[in-house]
Parts: sequence; structure tokens; C-alpha cells
Amino acid sequence: MAQTRNVTEDELAKIKEFIETIEFGSVNIIIQDGKIVQIDKSEKIRI
Repeated sequence: MAQTRNVTEDELAKIKEFIETIEFGSVNIIIQDGKIVQIDKSEKIRI
């Protein structure tokens, strides 16, 4: 079974910021060895 690890306040704040500022698109969280190593935001603009 995987160990539980804490997510930092900075990581949560960045994820929250990405979610709140995107209208169309996705937010991807990349996890390696149980730790967040990358947060991507891909935004689409609809015309």
C-alpha cells in the first residue's frame, strides 16, 4: 500500500490559482515517488 504524504500549502495554492483562472482547458498534476513534481495548465481559447 502507498504511503500518505502531505501536500504543501504552496502546491495547493498553485493548483487553486490554476483552477480559478482557467475558463476552458485542463490542469494536470504530475506525481513521482508520491510527491508532486509538476503542475501543468493547458488553456483553450474559444472564439
